[in-house]
Amino acid sequence: MTTEDIATRPDPVSFMEAFLYWLKLGFISFGGPAGQISMMHQELVEKRRWISESRFLHALNYTMVLPGPEAQQLATYIGWLMHGVWGGIAAGVLFVLPSLFILSGLTWIYLAYGNVPAIAGILYGIKPAVTAIVLFAAFRIGSKALSNYVLRVMAILAFIAIFALDIPFPYIVLGAGIIGYIGSRFAPEMFQSGSHHGHSGAVYGPAIIDEDTPAPSHARFKWSRVLMFLATGLLMWMVVMFFLSRTYGWDGAFTQMGWFFTKAAMVTFGGAYAVLPYVYQGGVEHYGWLTGTQMIDGLALGETTPGPLIMVIAFVGFVGGWTKEVFGPDMLPVAGAVGATVATFFTFLPSFMFIFIGGPAIEATRNDVKFTAPLTGITAAVVGVILNLAVFFAYHVLWPQGFAGQFEWFAAVLGIAAFVALYRFKLGIVTVIAACAIIGFGYSFVI
Repeated sequence: MTTEDIATRPDPVSFMEAFLYWLKLGFISFGGPAGQISMMHQELVEKRRWISESRFLHALNYTMVLPGPEAQQLATYIGWLMHGVWGGIAAGVLFVLPSLFILSGLTWIYLAYGNVPAIAGILYGIKPAVTAIVLFAAFRIGSKALSNYVLRVMAILAFIAIFALDIPFPYIVLGAGIIGYIGSRFAPEMFQSGSHHGHSGAVYGPAIIDEDTPAPSHARFKWSRVLMFLATGLLMWMVVMFFLSRTYGWDGAFTQMGWFFTKAAMVTFGGAYAVLPYVYQGGVEHYGWLTGTQMIDGLALGETTPGPLIMVIAFVGFVGGWTKEVFGPDMLPVAGAVGATVATFFTFLPSFMFIFIGGPAIEATRNDVKFTAPLTGITAAVVGVILNLAVFFAYHVLWPQGFAGQFEWFAAVLGIAAFVALYRFKLGIVTVIAACAIIGFGYSFVI
């Protein structure tokens, strides 16, 4: 990219061009939330320059404090900021839809045919790549967001809190937000969101949605819009719940899935790993939709398929519909597909409401340090949490049977190679994942 290219603001993006990008992202968004956020940053901030780094991280800060999948909500937020409600719907739905189809297909294969060596080999190769992507994301976001010693210390403390002290993620977010708010009163220069992002334009060039770009009309706060979106979301929820209750009864599997995953959507602070114990308790112990072993297998599939990691709920819904034989023993795949769809709908509906209702207020307070400082503090804490996720992945990939088991040296070499490819050779995430999948496939025939 030449200096002249960097100095020129990109042309406005049409809805169809954005639609095609969100569709592509839905099929290639591997790596869990950290990898997906890194992928969006690389494409939307650095390469395409649809949005500046400060606007990107401001949106990310907001999604981090919401219950639900932050990467999907970030895509929804950016799509909404660019093209209004339909832009947000397109970005959010396309982020999830390919994952729903792929995970449903893989779950059907898993239930119908058991363990397939070739697929196991592909997953074996992808897992080290996913670990490298998450570690690379922590490095990239941290190198830009942690601009001073206060934010770096907060990131370290967040890592220690979640890794060594096992403090729940919501408490870490709350603590970081409080520190940021107090800091805005006594040391605002340390928590100025623009202080560590303001030079991004000089690095990547001016963006379509830049630091000084005013919020579009659809992103301006109005109480009438808040009430409209709130009423629309509640109506959609009630209509589907009423249909399921009338069709299958309140105690029916699909109705209970709707109610259970609605509650799950409201407590998913901290992403998929924070809500997994809740889903495990409900899906395995209370409702008996699946076994504990199946839950672990579902998490493995969720880690290595595109889309939010919380899409493991689609696996739970599919297995639940299959296990309960809702449509009889001859229509197990159909019951599974409906169960996966029900789980996905009720899990993600609140995410859209959070963006459409809260987004205008976040845009209105973008330049007020009293509101941005807590979010800046949260970003610093999130860097530590992402690093913890990388350590979590590395442990399960390199020691799948625990430290007492065998060390997976081949996975370690593959993971190091994937990180070098991302960091040193600037290869794309999809290229790295595809290469590791092919290597894992070949390795499965050697061992």
